[in-house]
Amino acid sequence: MDNQQQSHEKGRPMSFIALVIWTGMFGGIFWSLIGYIGYVFNFTEIRPNILLEPWAIGSWKYGWLGTVISIVVIGFFSAGAAFAYYLMLRKFKTIYIGIGFGIALFICVFVILNPIFPSMAPFLELKRDTIISSACIYVLYGVFVGYTISYEESEIQLKEWKEKKPATNLTGNEGE
Repeated sequence: MDNQQQSHEKGRPMSFIALVIWTGMFGGIFWSLIGYIGYVFNFTEIRPNILLEPWAIGSWKYGWLGTVISIVVIGFFSAGAAFAYYLMLRKFKTIYIGIGFGIALFICVFVILNPIFPSMAPFLELKRDTIISSACIYVLYGVFVGYTISYEESEIQLKEWKEKKPATNLTGNEGE
């Protein structure tokens, strides 16, 4: 009986909300790692640790531990952003919505939330490399999250449509 229950649980698909949260977590962690690599190779002057500056005390936040914690925290914030995409934009099936979502997040972080981060220069004083690299990362993040969520939404709709569609008579004897 226990083996049957375990095999049944393994075959159960993940709920759509869980997929959204995991997509957001993975997207945030992956793209913030890419952002950190961009920082290491001097494509941007902003590192993930900037997230801890207003709240954490001590120099540890500038070391490897601060980087790891910042990347994980970005993953949690990203899960919230993915959930917002799920609530508002999941029905749209175009890549441009994901691009717009990434640009909107970029503007939110770099323009609106800029005063929260003391070591980040005002938006118009940032280097061109930083703006371009960061905007590209945010756009790629938006496309990743948007495409994943919209694709899964369209798959669910297709499955529901197929289940509701009446069975057709394929014998060729219709009308006789």
